[in-house]
Amino acid sequence: MTPASRQSAGILLYRRSHGRLQVLLVHPGGPFWARKDLGAWSIPKGESTPDENPEQAARREFEEETGTTLEQALVPLGEIRQKGGKRVVAFAAEGDFDPAHLKSNTFPLEWPPRSGKTIEVPEIDRAQWFDLEEAGARILEGQKPFLERLLDLNRAGSIPPESKEAGL
Repeated sequence: MTPASRQSAGILLYRRSHGRLQVLLVHPGGPFWARKDLGAWSIPKGESTPDENPEQAARREFEEETGTTLEQALVPLGEIRQKGGKRVVAFAAEGDFDPAHLKSNTFPLEWPPRSGKTIEVPEIDRAQWFDLEEAGARILEGQKPFLERLLDLNRAGSIPPESKEAGL
């Protein structure tokens, strides 16, 4: 796939704490991202194929990156195009994931570069809940519209009020 044709699907998990929305963001693993924080976090997402159902791809990727299966209803947040041209389709879901239970898949990475040595790196090295303001500082610039869309849905009453069934 060319960079412009690459596509991903993901889920922006949210919860309410003391009446305020919080979102779960994940931090990419590996030595390149180890010292990066602001502007480095993402929604749990991953690549999908052009013929794959975006909702199914988003659920699969959430499970691969967090170790948790989501069965809640998903609310579409639309699509964005990141700097490199990758399309990202996102959905919102209410839930309460415990970051201490993060269990990400891994991938082989040549490190240091051109050394011929390979290390196993987790796709995600940590997950954390943020209020929307802090999430806006942490999330990749290209994914900020997903936070804005979630806030718009909340203001419009299009996402359900706090539910007792939101736990994972």
